[in-house]
Formats: sequence, C-alpha cells, structure tokens
Amino acid sequence: MLSPLAYGLAVVLNLFIVFIGARFLLVPTASAAGYGVPARPDGDPAYLSVKGVRDLSYGLLGLALIAFTTADAVAWFMLVVALVPLGDTVIVLRNGGTKAVAFGIHFATAVVVLLDAALLFAL
Repeated sequence: MLSPLAYGLAVVLNLFIVFIGARFLLVPTASAAGYGVPARPDGDPAYLSVKGVRDLSYGLLGLALIAFTTADAVAWFMLVVALVPLGDTVIVLRNGGTKAVAFGIHFATAVVVLLDAALLFAL
C-alpha cells in the first residue's frame, strides 16, 4: 500500500513541476504573478525563462528517476529538490510577496515533497 502512494505522489509532484516550468516558458507574466512575485513591467523577463527551464528540467529528471531507478534514488532526489520550494518561500517573502503565498504555496509544497521523500525512504 505504501509503494503506490509514495510513487503516485512523486509522479504527481513531478508532473506538476513540469507543468509549472512549461507555464513559465509559455505565459511568463501570469506565471510570475502566481509565483508570488509579479514581473516588473520594465524589468528583464530572463529570470522567468530561467525558472521555467529549471522547473521543467527538475520535473523531467524526477520522472526519469521514477522510471529508471530505485526508491532510494527518488527519495534522495525529492529530499534535495525540496530546497527549491524552501528557497522560493524566502524569495517571495524578501521581494514583497504575501505570507499566504510564501507559506500556503511554496512552504506547503516543500512539506509535501519532504513527506514524499520520507515515504520513499520507508519502502
């Protein structure tokens, strides 16, 4: 019972990050607003593309690990990649974003990713 839950959650999380990455590449301004730090109208949108490529790559790497490696390898990946939403929490807070977005989206995501890592380590 634990295995389908752990792997299912890992697949959903990685598919979601692929979606977020693709969204940042396709509709960067709307994505930035959803991230919690709206893009500046006069600013360089390069960071939005960087975020898109970063998230898309992490999601695809996670899916490849799920398909081709062990639960321990996926667990270590999830443990390390949890640093991303933790960092995103700090970025949102330091750049004028709301606590609701910082903690309700980014920090909560980190907690779910860490929970999935723990489930995968338990297999």
